[in-house]
Amino acid sequence: MNIADDLTEHAGRRPDHPAIVDDDRVMTYATLASRVDRTAAHLRAAGIGEGSVVGVCLKDTAEHLVILYGLARLGAVILPMDWRWTTVEKCRVTSFFKAALVVHEPGDDPSRAGATAVVDDAWHAAVAAADGGQDFPSGRDLPLILSLSSGTTGIPKGPMACHGHMIHRFGVYRSAFAFSEADRYLSALPLYFGGGRGMAMATLHFGGTVVMFPPPHDAAQLAAAVADKAATVTLLVPTILRRLLALAPRQEPVLGGLRLLVSTGAPLHARERRAVMDRICPNFVNFYGTTEAGGVTALRPEDGGAAEHSVGRAVSGSTVEIVDEQDRPSPTGAVGYIRYRGRGVPAGFYKNPEASRAAFRDGWFYPGDLGRLDEAGYLYITGRTSDRIIRGGVNIYVAEIEQVLLDHAAVRDAAVVAWPSPERGEEIAAFVVATDAVEEADILRHCKEILAPYKVPRAIFLVDDLPKSGTGKVRKSDLIARLPKLSD
Repeated sequence: MNIADDLTEHAGRRPDHPAIVDDDRVMTYATLASRVDRTAAHLRAAGIGEGSVVGVCLKDTAEHLVILYGLARLGAVILPMDWRWTTVEKCRVTSFFKAALVVHEPGDDPSRAGATAVVDDAWHAAVAAADGGQDFPSGRDLPLILSLSSGTTGIPKGPMACHGHMIHRFGVYRSAFAFSEADRYLSALPLYFGGGRGMAMATLHFGGTVVMFPPPHDAAQLAAAVADKAATVTLLVPTILRRLLALAPRQEPVLGGLRLLVSTGAPLHARERRAVMDRICPNFVNFYGTTEAGGVTALRPEDGGAAEHSVGRAVSGSTVEIVDEQDRPSPTGAVGYIRYRGRGVPAGFYKNPEASRAAFRDGWFYPGDLGRLDEAGYLYITGRTSDRIIRGGVNIYVAEIEQVLLDHAAVRDAAVVAWPSPERGEEIAAFVVATDAVEEADILRHCKEILAPYKVPRAIFLVDDLPKSGTGKVRKSDLIARLPKLSD
């Protein structure tokens, strides 16, 4: 049981079928399986073995997928890294997880993060010369990937998903989305993003074709790519869907050629969902889940009425409950803490027992969301207990941004809140108590030096003090009430 075995099987029965299309380059399953095995052999020769943590800091190319599977074949642990991170962010992650190696792009220099390997001509030559005909480890409990779910400042959190967990998640994609070897998945989200990576790997698991179409791209380019590449499935986030809705009205749905359009990252309003099905793709599924534990519910095209305001019902193999503060199941319709379990849910965070005790208990995962279940089993999200902002479908943890703000010499206190945004769902607003000698622009420059662009606050609001409760906790609801309305 190794997910790379899928590639060997497909190569044996359909060697010439395209596995990955990357611009004009087509990689067949025969080529992909051979290259994955040779990549594993090359990494083994470089000292990487079963259980070694390896950072993958690459752009969205065919080679990114090859290296993910090469590490899987070897039994190494994938540490996903966003190539857009600053060097400081990269170092904090690799230091905490004690990465044995970071694989990165030419021109990038994460050398402060420890041992590195650049994917250049020399890398490709070494992989081509490696002996792929070796015995590699297998097993349901073989470690596979650390999906980071918190910021890179302080102690990052990453649950260890094993091969067995991932294979179960692939099964969810089959039952929820009817994946097959005939599908052509347009990979339009970053492979660093858990949903984008999972859908691409699921496509290869079932013997389909992954068509690379990495961001950035605008709505018109995306619509053209779906048609030009004969895509049957794609995964998008609500921000991109709203941009597609902003295109000039057409007689036919914008992405009408798709068999299936999936959205994740944040729920859509009912009216937006109806507009997506009318104007973009009628077969539209909203998929709710987490980076830590995979997908849990799906809202399907046929789900109407009051259910339009939900995130759907539990997918095959998942159980969802609403509980109170003592973890006791709540009555139907009562608002409480969401928890779920299934064969795709890991046991806890890697090397973080304190965080594990808070989020993983008695076989259940607690995502930090509040919700309720109706009599038909539909799940409704009503709020969040975790300090998290979902900007354009990407989870951003406010503790990281607040720490960066406090690292500025002129900042005495800071609080970060979600800022409702018509386009991105939520933006980042920072309230800062600082000395008279600093301006908003100075603090923003400081953030841009430390944080990836999508984590930088939309605006800095300088205030005399932060509203706090009697126990000293910042009353963030008061800060949110001060925010001006965004029109984007």
